[in-house]
Amino acid sequence: MSNNQTVNELMKKSRIALKELENYTQEQVDDMCIAIGLAIQENAELLAKEAIEETRLGNYEHKVMKNFGTGGDMWSIMKGKKSVGVIGEDTEKGLIYVANPKGVIGSVAPTTNPTITPLGNAMIAIKGRNTLIIAPHPRAKKVSTHTVEIMNEALRKIGAPENVIQIIKEPSIEGTQELMKTSDVVVATGGMGMVKAAYSSGKPAFGVGQGNVQHIVADDYDDLDLAAAHIVFGRSLDNGVICAGDQSLIMPKSKETEMIAAMERNGAYYVGKDEIVEKFKNVIFVDGHLNPETVGQSAQFIANLAGVKIPDGTKVILLKAEKYGSEELLCGEKMCPVTVALTYDTFEEAVAIAKANLLYQGAGHSAAIHSNNKEKITYTGINLPVCRLCVNQPGVAAGGAGLGNSLNPTTSLGCGSWGGNSISENLTYEHLINISRIAYPKKGNAPTREEIWAK
Repeated sequence: MSNNQTVNELMKKSRIALKELENYTQEQVDDMCIAIGLAIQENAELLAKEAIEETRLGNYEHKVMKNFGTGGDMWSIMKGKKSVGVIGEDTEKGLIYVANPKGVIGSVAPTTNPTITPLGNAMIAIKGRNTLIIAPHPRAKKVSTHTVEIMNEALRKIGAPENVIQIIKEPSIEGTQELMKTSDVVVATGGMGMVKAAYSSGKPAFGVGQGNVQHIVADDYDDLDLAAAHIVFGRSLDNGVICAGDQSLIMPKSKETEMIAAMERNGAYYVGKDEIVEKFKNVIFVDGHLNPETVGQSAQFIANLAGVKIPDGTKVILLKAEKYGSEELLCGEKMCPVTVALTYDTFEEAVAIAKANLLYQGAGHSAAIHSNNKEKITYTGINLPVCRLCVNQPGVAAGGAGLGNSLNPTTSLGCGSWGGNSISENLTYEHLINISRIAYPKKGNAPTREEIWAK
């Protein structure tokens, strides 16, 4: 059977399941979401082990944490929310809102998140009574397929329709393209090439932008150990494959020595000598492009590759840089636990450095700041081309995980037009439902032309 035939067979089954879901109640839909979320939580360790063994990317303990927490985090913001039939009414405006599914969702899953992307997209799809077909990364097809099997077994136990969630077991470029072409909506999580292909498929698409989170420590902020702990955690999480990991530490020159010491206390290895920084740069980037051998690898692995000895237990490598933006390769996205250290004299300069780095790579994604000064925080939010600015948190909080802020927990972070995306917020179930509006006549008289144009 050809790739196209395989996808078309999956599509037929998906549309049958879609029809069966038409009459599902809110309670039945919610029960399905709960079932798959708990199933992945219960198999968190097994799936983490399988993901590491197959992809050779990331950190086992961190993958366990993601598998265990993602479903619950996402359910926490969907729990009690209406997504079936009448979901709201505005009596003053005379509007009634009705939710309907968008249809078959085609999901492209990355090798970096082969378990939680299928789970996350399945939960938001099912919440809106949609069905889902997943195109896994070839390097993660076994663990992604097992993830789907676990979710489907949980759905069978509660009597849900067959084939609500399906996966292409032997993924290929041709199969993924066919999926994007025949789905009703595409959710593409992965490299920018795949995201562009999704937007070129002729179907409505939700993609993600390139991550390159800039982390500013403002000169008013004194708890440097807390800031360092957040940055090290965010950069080391899953060996740096998280798109919202903290890529650059931008600190005041007046606190450089203290900040570096705080980073070292929290597990960073600081490199200030140009010749050693160059060694790391030469293994992280080859011919100006990210070296795939370094993606998702530990700090120790990166150091060994560079021929540099670092202490056991090092979580993050911190490399000093004098230049920034397009003039410095290290100021781009590095999908490994390496952070670049930059200094500034004035706060405006800090924001300018962060902006230059984002415009080089990562515009639209996220940034973070440690500050207690609302004016500086607001100035940063106004001047940086990002859809999320995390305050006194790690950059990875942009994904809403851990419920430390009110951003929607998600596995797909929209980056707006800056990042070539259709949304500038975290993808959630609300993006995967069509909302019809029943409109009654307005109460009272319509405004006159004079009243409309009056200042």
